[in-house]
Amino acid sequence: MNIKSCLTKALPFVLLAAAPGLVLFGAGIRSTSHDFSGRSWNSSREVCVVCHTPHSAKPSASLLWNRDMTSAVFTLYQSPTINHTPGQPDGASKLCLSCHDGTIAIDRFGSRTGGTAYVGWTNLRTDLTDDHPVSFVYDSAMAAAAKTLKDPAVANSGLGGTISQDMLRDGKLQCVSCHNPHDNTNYFFLRKSNAGSALCLTCHNL
Repeated sequence: MNIKSCLTKALPFVLLAAAPGLVLFGAGIRSTSHDFSGRSWNSSREVCVVCHTPHSAKPSASLLWNRDMTSAVFTLYQSPTINHTPGQPDGASKLCLSCHDGTIAIDRFGSRTGGTAYVGWTNLRTDLTDDHPVSFVYDSAMAAAAKTLKDPAVANSGLGGTISQDMLRDGKLQCVSCHNPHDNTNYFFLRKSNAGSALCLTCHNL
């Protein structure tokens, strides 16, 4: 079995096993902007390999990660109404930022050094002051203190369970709480439609 066949057959099951309660695969990554199989710098023409590998994964990451982790120090979102202090991105958000912070070439994966700069409006750079905070604990106590947030332990996510069950990683809100990198059925890889601000109102009270 070649590497492409191995990835195609095995990786979805590995990822789902590694992230219970957080389904990452839906309509599929093919033909989305996360499908790099047709890029000139991806000589293997593999879909998954730019981010994942079944062998020799990066030891500092999960999900059989095939990219260097960003070492950037980020300028974080601040607001006079926020009742918690966001920390530096961690967990799944740091995986996303291994491309989206613009400091690591998009074609730098596995043993490749790469040199193709990440460009476009989805290059968030290291200034996250105009982006939703991530990598913070979102629990019942925080929701009660904020008064404008729903209790994640009981509020329905619209995805089958509670916010805590379906959208948080280790109790934290991360990029993948709102985005599914493998399914662009809902534009911007949203985990569900934001028509009428439905996604925002999953967690936020009016």
